[in-house]
Amino acid sequence: MRYCFALIRKPSYFYFLLHNRNPRKTLTLRPTSMDWTCSKCTFINPPSQKSTCQICLSSTPQPPLLASSSPSSSSSSPPTPKWSCKACTFLNPYRNTNCEICGTRASASSLTSLEDDELDDPCVGSVFLPLQPCKRKIREQQIEPVDDTKRKNREQQIEVVDDIVELSGFRDIKSSNKAVKLSGETYSGADIRSLKILSYNVWFREDLEMHKRMKALGDLIQLHSPDLICFQEVTSNIYDIFQQSSWWKVYSCSVSSEMAFTRPYFCMQLSKLPVKSYNCKPFRNSAMGRELCVAEVEVQTDMPLVVGTSHLESPCPGPPKWDQMYSKERVDQAKEALNFLKKNPNVIFCGDMNWDDRLDGQYPLPDGWIDAWLKLRPAENGWTYDTKSNKMLTGNRTLQKRLDRFLCNLHDFKITGIDMIGMEAIPGVSYCKEKKMKKEVQKLVLPVLPSDHYGLLLTIHPL
Repeated sequence: MRYCFALIRKPSYFYFLLHNRNPRKTLTLRPTSMDWTCSKCTFINPPSQKSTCQICLSSTPQPPLLASSSPSSSSSSPPTPKWSCKACTFLNPYRNTNCEICGTRASASSLTSLEDDELDDPCVGSVFLPLQPCKRKIREQQIEPVDDTKRKNREQQIEVVDDIVELSGFRDIKSSNKAVKLSGETYSGADIRSLKILSYNVWFREDLEMHKRMKALGDLIQLHSPDLICFQEVTSNIYDIFQQSSWWKVYSCSVSSEMAFTRPYFCMQLSKLPVKSYNCKPFRNSAMGRELCVAEVEVQTDMPLVVGTSHLESPCPGPPKWDQMYSKERVDQAKEALNFLKKNPNVIFCGDMNWDDRLDGQYPLPDGWIDAWLKLRPAENGWTYDTKSNKMLTGNRTLQKRLDRFLCNLHDFKITGIDMIGMEAIPGVSYCKEKKMKKEVQKLVLPVLPSDHYGLLLTIHPL
């Protein structure tokens, strides 16, 4: 999921993503003194766009951004709800979850101060606000320094040779056909009776017990021992933690160390099986840098299996109408992904689809495809994001959605099981959360789970 305030908080970044040919590169963009804010949609327009707003086409330009807080400019438009930074007292727009001046993250009491009075839509509220990657610097002692020698040694433990080739927007990471070595023995598909594929949105929120959450997630991996893993919302710090985990060495990875540190967050695939190729195809219509990641593995001779994963466009509610849900973009991305994958005889598409059946309609499955959860567990709701059952999210507005899914079209395999994992709190770990209830700020002591999402574990058998 990710109900992104990042694009709302910095509209200039949205402009950058629309016009930059390589949105994977991370740049820090700041409004200039010549930028101006549209009074109707709040979009920050570049100085070259002086007559009309690029988003809503309003023909009334405003004064430069740095002067927008003056009385003369504010009198011509409705006042924007603001919260006061507890560190420097700067008044930030409500849509900002970090202070524009010092970068301090807003407290829950600041961000929820307008919930009861001014936000009537049940789809918006504090449930969306903590879902932005924390910019707070991680303490040096929390992450063991990893020098180049250590990193290379770990990468050399897996005998997979990768090289990256750019082919007209399609990033192809080609791997050798060598099998991955496990405890001195070659992983062979000849005796495979079942395969497990894990899909998990690991939650890029780094200020909420990230290390303990990733350790708990690693414990789940060791418990269930999936053959293939599809992660969403991996950050460079999370990647580093995974690399240092004991379970990491038995997998090949779709993302190199160098690539991991060039992006704010990303999807990642891991495989115990021999990998023919890892591919990454950016979606044509994404303003958030979303893409389709594909792993082609060989289970047995002449029995290829293609596993795709993605993090489809996130709902992004924000002022002035709180209706930027990106449903059309999400539906188009789902169709684009399935159209690309359907040519394969054995294919699985999984991940954080951000899918809302009420908003997006029925998932556009081609003929022959099935939704694994609906096929095997039709009587259960399958909510992988649930603010009621996930007590770590207590205090948020109610949101219960089947955001994560496994969609399959298999000719040489049969689906035998699908389970939801990561539903238990981490023993002995809790955190404090401030929540405004009836004009009074209360401090809640809440448990911590591996993620704000639950994971899905699919089991298949060769026919």
